[in-house]
Amino acid sequence: ITTARLPQTNTPHNPRVVPTIFMGNSKPSNTTARLMLLFVHSAACFRRAAFVSGFSATSQKAASLLTSSTSSSRWRTSNDVITGPSNVVATTSWKSARFMSSGTEADEKTEEEKAAMKAAREARKAEKERQKAEKAAKKAAQEAAAEEANRIHEVTYLSLSEQDSYEAMGDMSTVMSRSRSGRQFVNVADISGDDSAAATKKHGPGEKVWLRGRVSSIRVKGGSCFLVLRQNSFDTIQACFFKDKENPDFSAKMIKYLKSLTTESVVDMEGIISPADVRSCSIQNAELAITRIHAVSKADAMLPFLVEDAARSEKEVEESQNTDRPFPRLGQELRLDHRWLDLRAPANNAIMRIQSAVCQLFRESLYEQGFVEIHTPKLIAGESESGAGVFTTDYFGTTACLAQSPQLYKQMAISSDLERVFEIGPVFRAENSHTRRHLCEFTGLDLEMAIHEHYMETLEVVHKMFKHIFENLETRYKRELEVIRTQYDSEPVAFTDEPCVLHWPEAMEILTEEGFDMGDRLGDLTGAQELALGAAVKKKYGTDFFMLDKYPSDIRPFYTMPDPTDDRYSNSYDMFIRGQEICSGAQRCHDPELVTKIIETKGIEMGDGLKTYIESFRHGVSPHAGAGIGLERVVFLYLGLDNVRKASMFP
Repeated sequence: ITTARLPQTNTPHNPRVVPTIFMGNSKPSNTTARLMLLFVHSAACFRRAAFVSGFSATSQKAASLLTSSTSSSRWRTSNDVITGPSNVVATTSWKSARFMSSGTEADEKTEEEKAAMKAAREARKAEKERQKAEKAAKKAAQEAAAEEANRIHEVTYLSLSEQDSYEAMGDMSTVMSRSRSGRQFVNVADISGDDSAAATKKHGPGEKVWLRGRVSSIRVKGGSCFLVLRQNSFDTIQACFFKDKENPDFSAKMIKYLKSLTTESVVDMEGIISPADVRSCSIQNAELAITRIHAVSKADAMLPFLVEDAARSEKEVEESQNTDRPFPRLGQELRLDHRWLDLRAPANNAIMRIQSAVCQLFRESLYEQGFVEIHTPKLIAGESESGAGVFTTDYFGTTACLAQSPQLYKQMAISSDLERVFEIGPVFRAENSHTRRHLCEFTGLDLEMAIHEHYMETLEVVHKMFKHIFENLETRYKRELEVIRTQYDSEPVAFTDEPCVLHWPEAMEILTEEGFDMGDRLGDLTGAQELALGAAVKKKYGTDFFMLDKYPSDIRPFYTMPDPTDDRYSNSYDMFIRGQEICSGAQRCHDPELVTKIIETKGIEMGDGLKTYIESFRHGVSPHAGAGIGLERVVFLYLGLDNVRKASMFP
């Protein structure tokens, strides 16, 4: 048995060939065949391998046949077949194989052995699953720990003394008046990069300050961030953050948070002032190094339009249309539908400040001239202005009107011995005039005053008031005007020291010379005629602001005093800026019998409201005159805007 050998073959070795041994007509498995070829080299090794590998009785019997026949048989070889005794053939085959021996079946494993093998396989499988689950859990825990370390938490800022315990970045929890932290916020306008800042009571280089403002723009690239903070619409300062190599984790979180900020978000920012040269901001000699930043109110990432686009002049937009990157043209409806956003544009915001300034200066001048401010009803029983449309509403079963002016109440205030009164309040006109200079609701600047002899006393008071407004707008509100004029081009209003008053006949002559057919000269002026008259007055008298009196009686309200020499005309007047009306006024008819006659002549129904009004004259009243001024129209014309709606907050 030990001397049995396989003869050498001349066939080259092919590594893809798997030898298989045939015993009779049966085919053993490839694995068994490989082992049996090895066993041919050494019967002893074969027997040991069969024992270790748990070979079946069939495999052992095949080995006995091989060893028993080697002493009397000679092996023959060919390319694919090795032949021995008649009952043993070795060949190469990829087919599956099985053993058969003299017709007897292979020995089977016991049920206990099968169960043990199955249990071992299941145990190995369970162990692999356990290790896999353990590895996945470990990985998930590591990812969760990393995510938690990088998470930016919401900050509830309660106290400045506890600031070090708060994260330096993250959204601020909703401000709900929990506490007063003790932080001192500064204005952007009070920051300077000059070393002499302390002498000017400004915050200077090296000082750490808190600011609140809007994110006007932000640019994050790599490990750096540049942000422009905006306050009061047109005060801006640059803030920056750069990656700190010594503290990479903090820097990564800060950059991540800065990337999440959207333009127009309201933020609290702490930073250190340092000198800089920044031409794109209103603060050009300083910038802030960001140390802390928290969003107080985040804006949507997609806005109806950009404030930057709303701030461009019409000329700038027009010139860009033929370029590769034309600026968007924002329509009026889009702007008005999102007026709060439109008013963030510096020029539009400044217009509202000028509107406020006009009211303030109006009050200042009239207080100085002895006036008292009053507040009159806006829901009244009947019309307060003849010839003007009126809004009506139900008032507990009766019809009420929204006041077209405080006219009747102003006059009754004079009868109450309030000799000089004024009011700033809403006025409602149901006029179907969709023009660039008309509004259905506007703010009226009204005044009324007792006179001694002539309505020129009132014109002098009004001229002094307008002169006060014009002069102080250019001096006290110079910055606002500069901002507005960068977007809406205009020049200061030219005016005279003394009232410039044209009489109706002179105006008719001027317009006739300008080529207008004035007919019987008793009709109202058209818009084109007013503009032509304004241009002619500017050329002749060098003023944008003038007054025109002696209007025809038929086109004036019933309470207007007729001219004493020709009742076709009246003691009425209008005032103009740049050729457009801003004010209408007159001496009032304080004679109860005369005003009753005028009411009847004009065919006006004498309601309870008018009866009360006339009754106040029957109890004695001083002669008086007054004027009604449209606030939005004054602002619109003074600033040279193209539409009165730009001078109204929410038209």
